[in-house]
Amino acid sequence: MAWVYLLIGAVFEVGWAIGLKLSEGFSRPFVSVATVIFIFISFYFFTKALRLVDIGTGYALFTGLGAAGTAVIGMTFLGDEAGTGKVFFIVLLIVGVIGLKLSDGEKESVHTVQEG
Repeated sequence: MAWVYLLIGAVFEVGWAIGLKLSEGFSRPFVSVATVIFIFISFYFFTKALRLVDIGTGYALFTGLGAAGTAVIGMTFLGDEAGTGKVFFIVLLIVGVIGLKLSDGEKESVHTVQEG
């Protein structure tokens, strides 16, 4: 369940990061309030996940997914530059996040075998 919490937190992280851009320096009240709400929701799920996941892995996944998602949304909908290098490194970031998740799963199964 921790991974679901991290994923939900990362989705809301993308939401508040985009909200920061769209709030135009917190000068647009509705977008600003939505952004603050997304921040709270994002960190709520992140802290729930950290009860079950190592801080290093959890934080790397949370920020990595959030950064990649924000970059993709920015390039797709907000006119951010989408050069080959940028896309390559976003893909590399996602591969790294997947690698962290898979390597953490190995650790869990090792503990399960040792305890049983």
